[in-house]
Amino acid sequence: MKSTLATHYENVFKDCTIVGCGCDPGYLHPDMESILTSIVPEQLRSAPGSCSPLPPDLEGCVVLELGCGSGRNVFAAAQLVGPEGRVIGVDMRDDLLKGAKTHVRKQMKKLGFDKTVVDFIRGYPEDLLSLGVADNSVDVVVTNEIVNLAWNKRAVFSEIFRVLKPGGELCFTTVLADRRLPECLSDDVELQRAGLAGALYAEDFRRLLRDIGCHDYRHIKKQPVWFCEQMMLDRVGLACVTYRTIRTFKLPLEDICEDYGQVAVYKGTMPGFPKSFPLDDHHEFITGKPMLVCGNTGAMVAESRFGKHFTLTGDMSVHYGPFDCS
Repeated sequence: MKSTLATHYENVFKDCTIVGCGCDPGYLHPDMESILTSIVPEQLRSAPGSCSPLPPDLEGCVVLELGCGSGRNVFAAAQLVGPEGRVIGVDMRDDLLKGAKTHVRKQMKKLGFDKTVVDFIRGYPEDLLSLGVADNSVDVVVTNEIVNLAWNKRAVFSEIFRVLKPGGELCFTTVLADRRLPECLSDDVELQRAGLAGALYAEDFRRLLRDIGCHDYRHIKKQPVWFCEQMMLDRVGLACVTYRTIRTFKLPLEDICEDYGQVAVYKGTMPGFPKSFPLDDHHEFITGKPMLVCGNTGAMVAESRFGKHFTLTGDMSVHYGPFDCS
């Protein structure tokens, strides 16, 4: 007998390989356009099935992509992690994984790697343990709209934070609503395939992350989801739905920004970002310019893989009250 989990994803992806609202997550890595030209042409011609945001500074990292589709982003990430890194692609669609695996040897040869640094695994984002992804073993997790399509969102986030190393990053896209959508829409196949049926109310999303120990996340980009079909507009009603690119880290962060008098200076050493580095939509660090930061932002730039690119002055021994984010 098929599990409820398997049945859910079969319904979502039935008769199609690409689902989602169609918004563009954009490229977080400045060299992404040239990186894509290094992917074997046969792979580029296949349906991508995913367009996860790939953050910079991945050399030597272990990267996990959930919902990797035909593997385009996995191969792009392979170039970024280099021969000493590793990229794991997880998906539940056999046809796309089969196609991805046929290009592995040729892609590694084109990159000049002596060994294969990518693995494609069939499975579900709610259960990475059964796939052999160990605790504290991944530097960066990326995914595109899998969260809003997921059967059990809490399980997905719990698994992600289980496998992330301390200081590891989760960078993903999802769709959030400004209110709770009617429960009856969760089983609407058309809305599922549009990536909208599972859209969480933004405050419930915040509470979900809080409950698993993630108290601060940052928006990189927000854009409204426009409904082209009257049918979908009628079903969603007055709800405002936004497509978001988000990053957060496996760090002991506080639930509001607190002021400890810390100052961060970006060194300008991150590949592709010589003049400035945008951490999120309201923190752009100018090379060499001191910036007052809250305790959470200080941790994000000093206790993650970004730490080598920043100098953080001050500690958390003296508290000055809430941090004025304005």
